[in-house]
Amino acid sequence: MVGITITKHDRGGAGEYQAHLADSDAIGRLTWVERDGVHIADHTLVPPEIGGRGVAARLVEALVADARENGFKVEPMCSYVEVAFRRHPDWADVRA
Repeated sequence: MVGITITKHDRGGAGEYQAHLADSDAIGRLTWVERDGVHIADHTLVPPEIGGRGVAARLVEALVADARENGFKVEPMCSYVEVAFRRHPDWADVRA
C-alpha cells in the first residue's frame, strides 16, 4: 500500500483531517465542528480515485488518537464514523 499522510487543520471551532496519498493529488477529508468541547464528526469524504485503500478508516483513527492525546470527546454524526465506532468498542473512552 502507498503511504498515507494525515494532517489536521484546526480553524478554531471547526476543522478537518486530510489524507494525502503519495501517488495521488486527491485528498480524503473528515470534517468536524466543536460544541462544548466535543468534536462532532460530520462528514467523511474519500474521492473515488483513492477509495478502497483504507483512507476513511485512517482518518477516523487519526481523530480518535487526537481525542485521546488532547482530551476531547467525539460525537459521530457522519454515518461512516458511527459505523467505525460500533466496530471499535475500544474507542468508547472518547465517544461523547
